[in-house]
Amino acid sequence: MDAIVDQLGRPIRDLRISVTDRCNFRCTYCMPKEIFGDDFLFLAKDELLSFEELERLARIFAELGVKKLRLTGGEPLMRRNLPELIRKLHDIKGIEDIGLTTNAVLLGQYAQPLYDVGLRRLNISLDALDAELFGQINGRGISPDLILKNIKKAQDIGFTIKVNMVVQKGVNESQILPMATYFKNMGITLRYIEFMDVGNDNGWSFGKVVTKKEIYEMLAAVYDMEPAEEEYYGEVAKRYRYTDTGAEVGFITSVSESFCSTCTRSRLSSEGKLYTCLFASEGFDIRKLIRSGKTDEELLDEIAAVWRKRTDRYSDERSEQTVKNRKKIDMNYIGG
Repeated sequence: MDAIVDQLGRPIRDLRISVTDRCNFRCTYCMPKEIFGDDFLFLAKDELLSFEELERLARIFAELGVKKLRLTGGEPLMRRNLPELIRKLHDIKGIEDIGLTTNAVLLGQYAQPLYDVGLRRLNISLDALDAELFGQINGRGISPDLILKNIKKAQDIGFTIKVNMVVQKGVNESQILPMATYFKNMGITLRYIEFMDVGNDNGWSFGKVVTKKEIYEMLAAVYDMEPAEEEYYGEVAKRYRYTDTGAEVGFITSVSESFCSTCTRSRLSSEGKLYTCLFASEGFDIRKLIRSGKTDEELLDEIAAVWRKRTDRYSDERSEQTVKNRKKIDMNYIGG
């Protein structure tokens, strides 16, 4: 099939698959415990796409031009038998890269099984090295020591690791330099993520954003850095390299320097809906189609039609008014 592009000429290259809406954290910017309490009703097993359904869809997306898959959640390691899904996805023709985004709480027990089935890339969320602060942010009192131990274990096994830090003004700015030093010394890429208005419950405002420019200036006062060359079309992170070690640091600048014009990402939510933007309000119900007996060709045509109609450029258009008035899919359903 010829490559498909959306209304702004953007190809489809990435598919992010949320395999569960459950998480063992209650991060204040994602699943605050005041909303997602002990009695919160998560999706039932039959509401999630099965591994066979996900494999089938991934093959169809690969035919449409997808090269990279990213498994997200919720916390994806809470999905039972996840290595089996990765083994299935690893064998799909056209898929060149599979990654997993995790908070790493369960990584100690799953790192080796994941590596054994072909997974090589991990994105690990960690927002502070200070134990009290990190415990407050994750809403469970979990110590960063556990996360750091599991990161080291995964690094020793052979994984390529990037650590993601969501920076919020008045919350964890104090951790910007300690995090940089720690992961620079480990040779692991740290990526600073500007606080985004994902979902409906995180109390976002422009005033809570620490911009890439502000973070970069803090780092540049201590370390010598140089820009790194873009690796591929649609790369999200603005990347820099420490001149003394070659280790990298990146910035996800969805608020201060939007990258909508080259966005190649599609998202499959945990209940089987296709979203063409992280900030989308409405999704296309693929689960309903796949369970109604549609053929692969029919599914491919339907998905292609959705992408061809795509006009999303939310971060270009973001304002206080759009943030206030727009209902968005919650982060635990759609992933990062």
